[in-house]
Formats: sequence, structure tokens, C-alpha cells
Amino acid sequence: MFILYGLLAGIVAGLVLGGRPAGVAALRLRWIPLVFAGLLAQVILFSGPVSDRVGSLGPILYVGSTALVLVAVLRNVRLPGLVVVAAGGACNFAAIVANGGYMPASPGALAAIGHALSSTYSNSTVVTRPALEPLTDIFFLPRWIPFSNVFSIGDVLIATGVAVVIAWAMRGSRATSRT
Repeated sequence: MFILYGLLAGIVAGLVLGGRPAGVAALRLRWIPLVFAGLLAQVILFSGPVSDRVGSLGPILYVGSTALVLVAVLRNVRLPGLVVVAAGGACNFAAIVANGGYMPASPGALAAIGHALSSTYSNSTVVTRPALEPLTDIFFLPRWIPFSNVFSIGDVLIATGVAVVIAWAMRGSRATSRT
């Protein structure tokens, strides 16, 4: 959910810099179906009916869907901002893989937002001694902020990169690349 703030920041920055929303439509991203497939897989994976039943396949599906999105982002790194998105995605991917297909979340961060741990497969879980702890979900948005959640430095990089891509595209600065 943290990425929503990157989207909003990019739109606001694009407008402040004199851009037009139509510029985003001119973006020509390569392999975009991989992004949609990976993100859709995660939405389905973390929905109640599926997460209740996925069992040991959950971590494999999470790693695989995250890899799909990362590959598509890497395919487009020539666009301004996507190097930052790729760096954030790589941080998240490394933390997820290093922790067996889970993104560890700080117990303190989860408690701060009043989030209870799920008994079914979830993308975030508390791990006693997480590998690559600085890359895990150790930050949180306070409860009074819409879409309050825990997040990682990778999420911050992804949201920042998304904001740059949107603002740049809205400015119309050669916002296309060959398909």
C-alpha cells in the first residue's frame, strides 16, 4: 500500500512542474504483462480464501511473483526513476528470499499499527532473527494515516522511483521507449 503514496506524490509533482496527466499514457513500458501477472498473483495469494489454503506453496508463489515484477522493472530501467524502483525491488526480493519466502515485519511496527499476525500465509510475518533485517518491514505509517501499514526501505525506494517516473512522464520528457 505504501506505493499509493508514491503514485500520489508523482501526480502532485508532475502537476506542480507543469506536466499533464496525459503524459503518463504516453509511457511505453516493456513486458508490462509480467508486472500485472506478478501483482495479480500477489493479490490473489494474499486474499483470504487462497491464503487460508496455500500452505507451503505460499512462499514459492510469493518469491516467483516478486521475481516476475522485478524482471519487468529491470527490462525498463532506461526510464528515469526505474533504476530506483529496481533497487527497491531488489532489496525487497533479497529480504524475502533470505527469509524463506516471507517479508519479516518488526513486532514493534506491527504493534504500532494494531496489526495482528495472521494464522494463514501472509506476506509479512514476525521472524525472531530475520536475515537482512535492515531490508525488512521495520517502519510503519501511524494508524491515523490512510492505508496505515508496515514498510521497508525497499518500499520507500519503489515509491520514490514511481513518483519520479510519473512526474517525468507528465512533463512529457521523451516519456516513451520502444516496445
